[in-house]
Amino acid sequence: MAHLSRSLLGAATALCIAQLASAQTLPAVSVSGKSTEAAPGLAGFSDPPAKLPLQAVSLSAERLADLGITQLSGITRLDASVSDSYNATGYWSTLNVRGFELDNRFNLRRDGLPISGQTSLSLANKAAVEVLKGSAGMQAGTSAPAGLVNFVVKRPLADDATTFVLGAIQGGTVEASVDHSQRFGANREFGLRLNAAASHLEPQLRSSNGNAHTVALATDWRVQPGTLVEAEVEVNHQSQPSQQGFSLLGTRLPDARQVDPKLNLNNQPWSLPVVFDNTHASLRVQQQLGSDWRAQATLGLQRLRTDDRLAYAYGCTAADGTYYADRFCPDGSYDLYDFRSENEHRDTTALDVSASGPVQLAGQRHDLTVGGLTSLFKSRFQRQAYNYAGTGKVDGSAVTPPAPDLTDENTNRDERSNELYLRDRVALGADTTAWLGLRHTRLHRESVRTDGSRATDYSQSVTTPWVALSHALTADWLVYASWGQGVESEVTPNRSRYTNRGQALPALKSRQTEVGLKTGSQRVEGSFTVFDIRRPLWRDIGSCSATDSCERRADGYARHRGVEASADLKWSGGGLYASAMRLQARRQGSSDASLNGLTPPNVPQTTLKAQLRQDVLPGLQAQLGLQHEGRRYATPDNSIPVPAWTVADAGLRYLHTQGMQTWIWRVAVDNLTNRRAWRESPWQFEHSYLYPLAPRTFRTSLEVRL
Repeated sequence: MAHLSRSLLGAATALCIAQLASAQTLPAVSVSGKSTEAAPGLAGFSDPPAKLPLQAVSLSAERLADLGITQLSGITRLDASVSDSYNATGYWSTLNVRGFELDNRFNLRRDGLPISGQTSLSLANKAAVEVLKGSAGMQAGTSAPAGLVNFVVKRPLADDATTFVLGAIQGGTVEASVDHSQRFGANREFGLRLNAAASHLEPQLRSSNGNAHTVALATDWRVQPGTLVEAEVEVNHQSQPSQQGFSLLGTRLPDARQVDPKLNLNNQPWSLPVVFDNTHASLRVQQQLGSDWRAQATLGLQRLRTDDRLAYAYGCTAADGTYYADRFCPDGSYDLYDFRSENEHRDTTALDVSASGPVQLAGQRHDLTVGGLTSLFKSRFQRQAYNYAGTGKVDGSAVTPPAPDLTDENTNRDERSNELYLRDRVALGADTTAWLGLRHTRLHRESVRTDGSRATDYSQSVTTPWVALSHALTADWLVYASWGQGVESEVTPNRSRYTNRGQALPALKSRQTEVGLKTGSQRVEGSFTVFDIRRPLWRDIGSCSATDSCERRADGYARHRGVEASADLKWSGGGLYASAMRLQARRQGSSDASLNGLTPPNVPQTTLKAQLRQDVLPGLQAQLGLQHEGRRYATPDNSIPVPAWTVADAGLRYLHTQGMQTWIWRVAVDNLTNRRAWRESPWQFEHSYLYPLAPRTFRTSLEVRL
């Protein structure tokens, strides 16, 4: 790992220097104002993040507001370990964490309960977005490795408060929202929080106008000391045409400086918006059991409806008869398909019951959490259109007739999952702590095509452990080491070309080892981490061109090793939030030697994110952001590299009070220098896509707190 860490060792050194300097030169920081959101427990532990033996970042609603982030994909601006993975305007967000793409079916949580991320998830009623890295197996039955994303829902505050926000973004987007929290009753035992937001969406990206709104209501009832009942419901709607990506032109990467980032290839007269209608609801009961133990039960519901539609570019046939399956033709032409999958339904129901508290075992204190989670997922689809509609052109000038006939079958899925879990923190001494996580999952999955064909049905049981050891060097410094497993489960498609069609594959367990140094104080939070993740891979072995011509089986693994550093520095009148990652991601152990040593596409080797803030006048704060992502590849064979890019953002935040009111004015410009580059190069459905950086964009907003 030494050759990976050289570029970031300076970051750790700087962090140490900053910590030592702050103790002598930084004045105390005072905080005043109305009550704010309660800090949630990360990863199921109540300890402060700086005391946990894992890497996690919690992005508050205020931090997201300063950067104008309203979609999950926006958090890629803040943390170096998180990058884009097919994040198209108008569509759902997908993230890479430490080089692995998160599975939107299994890697997202809402207040700790599993949800589907195959929709547009509103941030209007979220107190924070958490990214938990390196402990997925402890927190999820099956999931992609490297991390989980958890949305923390806004709950009623201790004090009454109301916030209004009005904003505008260059191009014509207008946004408005209200956040109202109030308590009732003789002893203020009843709480209510209403969040409502509406947007007219008119970004600079052409052919992508739409609208969105969110209405959410959260309530609580403090029945008696030690008993709390919370209920909430959230309804979202978004209707907006999505963004079709560019692609390679034959064997050539198009010059991003010559591509109009405002051009949307989804611009046919028959192009229709993608429509997301979502309902989320939960009921949570917390009960104190004696003086030390606490029990909690949470029921969560998610009901999603989607109309997924796109003028879809995929492959091409060149004038000389050459067929390009994974890119556009050298002359910029491509095959255009009319894709429509309407009235999709994805429903998730989850119930989590747990109890936590201390026990004495063998003369040592154990802080235990034991619980169970049961979840049901059901997806129901109609037949879909996926029909050739003609030839498109990369300049967006081609017009083709629609082809909306529902000629293709879809796949319905059902899943039941029952999980038992245990978390334990053991005090081995005054400064040394052992940590244990264990989760046993029993799952049953079924799938069938909408015409009744290709049915699959299987059950599987898996157990995933996680262990860590931490030692407090001082009151503010912690060193730790951890090891854990994650698991993914899959069935071979029930298609005639597979000899093992319809059979459940062995559950493939990933493993992650991590060693880190962390600090946390009033003025400085930071970490330096070395990690090693090994994830088994499936591969189709054989020609797959005829009946019984191939087999899907485990073949080698992906190994991601890296160094990660972060620092959140605070001083009187300002601060710096920065992170960096150096990653070596390689394919290893395949029976096909030509695959070994390759880097997965769309994974940058080096990333750097920084946000600086500094007061320049009373009430006026200047903000500067910097993002750098290193070189990546556009294809799995690493034949076409995509250059690195760096982009800067800038803004001003002015806060002043009028009586009991606080007014916050924000004005900012993203992509300050109007940099043109390929932001990401996702490999999706065996095809290489390219998405450009958004052009320079001005935005402004006014927030009034009562």
